[in-house]
Amino acid sequence: MLTRIDELHLSDHYHLDRDDECYFIGEYTAGRGFSHSTTNQLIYNLKKSVDRRGAPEYWHKEEAIRRAARALGQFLNPEFVQRGTFVPVPPSRTPGDPLYDDRIIQVIRQLDPNVDGREIIRQIVSTPGAHLRQDRPGPRELYDNYEIEEALVEPLPSTIAVVDDVLTTGAHFKAMKRILQETFPGVKVSGLFLARRVPNTE
Repeated sequence: MLTRIDELHLSDHYHLDRDDECYFIGEYTAGRGFSHSTTNQLIYNLKKSVDRRGAPEYWHKEEAIRRAARALGQFLNPEFVQRGTFVPVPPSRTPGDPLYDDRIIQVIRQLDPNVDGREIIRQIVSTPGAHLRQDRPGPRELYDNYEIEEALVEPLPSTIAVVDDVLTTGAHFKAMKRILQETFPGVKVSGLFLARRVPNTE
C-alpha cells in the first residue's frame, strides 16, 4: 500500500518538511544487499547500469521496470492515474550520455496506455549518481542543474506527481518541487516513490 511520509519518517529524509506530501510503497535498507528483501531486490535490479544492455542479466532490469509499474498501478487511485501528470526525477546523466538511464519514465509509461507522463525537467550537465557520491547533493545544487523542457509544459497539469525509485534525503524532490511550482504556480506537487531508504541498524 501507499504510505505517506509523516513526522516519524522526517528524520530519515531531512530535506523534507511537514508541508511536503510524499508517498512510498516499500522500504529499502541501504547496505544490506540484494537478498535482504524483495524491495532491495527490486531497487538493485532497477539500478543496473545501462552499459549492461545486451548482457544476460539485463533482463532483470527490464523485469524490474515491469514490476515497478505493476506495483504503482496496484496502489494508485485509477482516477488519479487518468488526471494526474507524472514527472520523473531526471537521471543523473543527460540524454546524450552513454550512461543515460530512463528507467523511471519507462515505469510511468507502463502504468496506463493513456497516462500523462512527461520528462518536463532535465539535467543540464551529467553528474555521478547521487548514490555513488560521498557527499550527496543538496536541493540547491540539484535545482541549479535542472532546466525546463519548454516543449512539454502544455497542456497545463492539474496536479503533478514527482516519481522516483528511492526517497533518500529528499533533496531531489525539493529541487523538483521548487522548479515545478515556479513553472506551474498553484499546481499541487506531490512525491511518489517505489521505496524509502531506511537506516541499516545492524
